Amino acid sequence: MDLFIIPLALGPGQLVLIAIVVLILFGGGRKISELMRGTGKGIREFKKALKEDDDEDEEEKEG
Repeated sequence: MDLFIIPLALGPGQLVLIAIVVLILFGGGRKISELMRGTGKGIREFKKALKEDDDEDEEEKEG
C-alpha cells in the first residue's frame, strides 16, 4: 500500500531528474542529444519567423 504514496511524495523536478538519469543509464544519451538539437533548431526557426514577421509589419507601416 505504501508504494502508491511514493509518487505523490516526489515533486515534478525530482521526477524529471529521475527520468533523465534513467534515460542516460539505459542508452538514451544519444537520443537526448538529438532531442536537444531538434529543440534548438525549432527555437532558431521560431525566432527567424518572428523576425521576418516584424520586418513585414514595419514594411506595411511604411507603405
